Amino acid sequence: MTRVRPRPLLIFPLNGNGLEALDCLGEDWELAGFVDDTPEKQGRSPWGHPVLGREALRARDDAAVLAVPGSPTSYRERRKLIEGLGVAPERFARVVHPRARVSPLATLGRNVLLMAGVVVTANAVIGDHVCVLPNTVIHHDVVIGDYTLVGSQVVIAGGTTVGACCYIGSGSRLKNGIRVGDEALIGMGSNVLRDVPAGARVAGNPARPL
Repeated sequence: MTRVRPRPLLIFPLNGNGLEALDCLGEDWELAGFVDDTPEKQGRSPWGHPVLGREALRARDDAAVLAVPGSPTSYRERRKLIEGLGVAPERFARVVHPRARVSPLATLGRNVLLMAGVVVTANAVIGDHVCVLPNTVIHHDVVIGDYTLVGSQVVIAGGTTVGACCYIGSGSRLKNGIRVGDEALIGMGSNVLRDVPAGARVAGNPARPL
């Protein structure tokens, strides 16, 4: 059987999510370089990978793009940053760690990164530009909105809807059937037992407004 050659991939930016994405490439992807706006980072990373400016997005038009910016302090800016790259939708990659498990009945959008140990079960829908950190479980009929970041060891129970541009902190548990509004933040280790309004910031056990 002929082995399929890995497709070149540009990762934006050189941040924690981008570095962790390297472990997820498997045999499907080959790193062509990082893209980063910070001049001090450009050149070659301490790990030997090329770090390029945005001009690489045009120069390497053969490469797919994985854009994974964002943190608890900047998650609401993800949409603006990713749209600002000017990348055609069909160029965005879908990177799934070889040890992640995705149900054939689940749906994954564009520019999705699923790290090691992630489980996505039947009828779950993961939107575009979503990053899910290791060992998170997304149960049946869950919907994760576009541009949302989900931390590690999160459990999202069946039928829950998470809106767009949200941040779900590591170690959190979301009860089945609840709704988290757009641009909400759930702090690390929270147990979310009821709906979270759009734009709210909650944390604790049970989760309460910050």
